Amino acid sequence: MVSMVLLDLMGGIALLLWGIHMVHSGIVRAFGSDLRRFLGVALRNRFLAFAAGLLVTTLLQSSTATGLMTASFVNGGAVDLVPALAIMLGANVGTTLIVQLLSFNISAAAPVLLLIGLFVFKRGGRTRSRDLGRAAIGAGLMLLSLHILLDTLAPAEDAPTVRTLLGAITGEPLLCLLVAAALTWAAHSSVTVVLLVMSLAYSHFITPVAALALVLGANLGSAINPLIEGSHGEDPASRRLPFGNLLNRLVGCCLVLPLLQPICQEFARIEPNPSRMTADFHTAFNVAMALVFILPLGAVASLLRRLLPDRVQPRDPSTPLYLDETALTTPSVALVCASRETLHIGDIVEVMLRRTMTALMTDDRKLVAEICRMDNAVDRLDEAVKLYVTKLTRESLDEGDGQRAMEIISFSINLEHVGDIIDKNLMELAMKKIKRKLVFSKEGAAELEAFHQEVIDNLKVAFSVFMSSDVKMARHLIAEKAKLRAAEIAAAESHLARLREGRPESIESSSLHLDILRDLKRIHSHICSAAYPVLERAGELQPTRLKEVVADSAST
Repeated sequence: MVSMVLLDLMGGIALLLWGIHMVHSGIVRAFGSDLRRFLGVALRNRFLAFAAGLLVTTLLQSSTATGLMTASFVNGGAVDLVPALAIMLGANVGTTLIVQLLSFNISAAAPVLLLIGLFVFKRGGRTRSRDLGRAAIGAGLMLLSLHILLDTLAPAEDAPTVRTLLGAITGEPLLCLLVAAALTWAAHSSVTVVLLVMSLAYSHFITPVAALALVLGANLGSAINPLIEGSHGEDPASRRLPFGNLLNRLVGCCLVLPLLQPICQEFARIEPNPSRMTADFHTAFNVAMALVFILPLGAVASLLRRLLPDRVQPRDPSTPLYLDETALTTPSVALVCASRETLHIGDIVEVMLRRTMTALMTDDRKLVAEICRMDNAVDRLDEAVKLYVTKLTRESLDEGDGQRAMEIISFSINLEHVGDIIDKNLMELAMKKIKRKLVFSKEGAAELEAFHQEVIDNLKVAFSVFMSSDVKMARHLIAEKAKLRAAEIAAAESHLARLREGRPESIESSSLHLDILRDLKRIHSHICSAAYPVLERAGELQPTRLKEVVADSAST
């Protein structure tokens, strides 16, 4: 009897977990990018951020996913820690809303949701409607699993062995808290554990006080998981947000646990149904913690900065900084991570490019060797980005996320090519200049420096286009490509004019001068590649630059 009850119970829990997963994955695939952008806009003040966290988590049914999205903004310094912590307060309240809904007897809606979801999923192709169908199937499975749990527990209500076992586990509130925290960490879902507790309370397998203690444990366990999974050798500062959320839950549990008996009596007076009382306490606890913490978030953020200070950048520049493996289950977040790592590659390439002209003008051998070492880091980071995005594309992506994944890989490859040109071509030219003791003319050096500065300026524009997908900026970048082509011709003509004048330094450095112009132009072409995907999406690219030739077949 006991073994069958436990087996059926585990099956119902597994079905509930899968239903929550399908709701989450369906919403992420349908609206993941939109929700990420919405969070970015909402991170302006703590109250807007709280509301945004509540809304996004209600849709996603995962405070962990909301936390990952928020962390992607915080870790890059794009937003302050205070509104990010406010988003997590809202996320904690958001997870309680589905529990409130499922605390009512709406199991009859399960077959309707399953039928509608299956129909939309089959008819939707790879569209947003297919993803919404997936979410509807997940919601139906959640309701079905709750029905299974209640049916499983009903015949076991009078079984003395089951009651003795649950009584031993839930006899002490502190033990209840620890057991529920461990279960929530293992299940990666506080919603699942709270719904299970509601089922047990409804069937009178556990006392109301034990139910409330288990809910406290579920809240604590849901905050432990992001902290553990996100702590694999990363910058301590990246753990501020999950640690702040854990601190919020821990303080709440310490304050409420000793007062559970009077709190339980008060809730029982308002709501005698033990299942509904459990759901109400779950919501009330998180709302109360939000009210307590929303105003002193500034002090909490200061404490977190002292406890988890910024770490000095790792000595190995080829170590990826932003490729979070745990974000791969949320494509919109993973793409942000890959984009930021690509910008990290761009930062290294920009330093290489800036130092290139210094090496060429000062004949610094040590600087040449340092620039070549930096290219090795660029190569390894490029491989890491491509591997990371390739892992992501093994999962089904919507059209927008799929295009973004290809843009990231393309821009990373082009940056790696820029690094190769600097290393294999420009640094070889620098060594050639040093060995032969060549000198540029004053005018020639000025032309090269001006040309080089144009390339640097447009590299910054390319970074902006890559991150913002701004069509106007993309058009500007392509226009700069034409301007630089004209500047190269003008610089070459000026150099040839100096050759005709017979200047010795121009004659000696002629091939060097022209090769540097050529390589800088090649670099600029790779930089401008960031504009093409943006313009293609906007329908502003022509199929070819060749003029049409109208052949008069009648005259031939």
